[in-house]
Order: sequence, then C-alpha cells, then structure tokens
Amino acid sequence: MKQIAATEARTRFGQLLELAINEPVTIERKGRPVAVLLSSSEYQRLADLEDHYWGEKAVKALQSGFLSEGETNHWLKKSSI
Repeated sequence: MKQIAATEARTRFGQLLELAINEPVTIERKGRPVAVLLSSSEYQRLADLEDHYWGEKAVKALQSGFLSEGETNHWLKKSSI
C-alpha cells in the first residue's frame, strides 16, 4: 500500500486517483495514517463483503430464534454491568 503525506496528496490529487485504481493509498498527517483512498470497485467489493457477512449473521439469528422482550432487557442489563 502506498503512503503519502496530506500536503503532497493535495498537490498530486490527480496522480493519487490513478494510483488508487490499482492499490489503496494511505494519506498521512504528521506521520499518522488518517485516510485511505480506494478505487470505487474495491470499495464496492468491501461493501458487498460486509453485506454478505451481516446477511449470514441475520440468517443464523433467524435459525436460532429470537429473545423475548424480557430476555432482551435482562441480557442488556447484564451486559452493561
């Protein structure tokens, strides 16, 4: 993954867009990573992967059943302690 300082990113934005087509680019401020520039296709791939993950979790939750309102409140109170 390429890394670039924020000040340089401002002056080379067009080049960064081209770089991001092939690989993510980390933008740093004061030596710390603050953002990642991704291609649109990579962002969509990650979003689809996340959707699939949560879809699978929902299917498993449906298969295992639901908690009643009282069970849910009990669980929430127990978890927050």
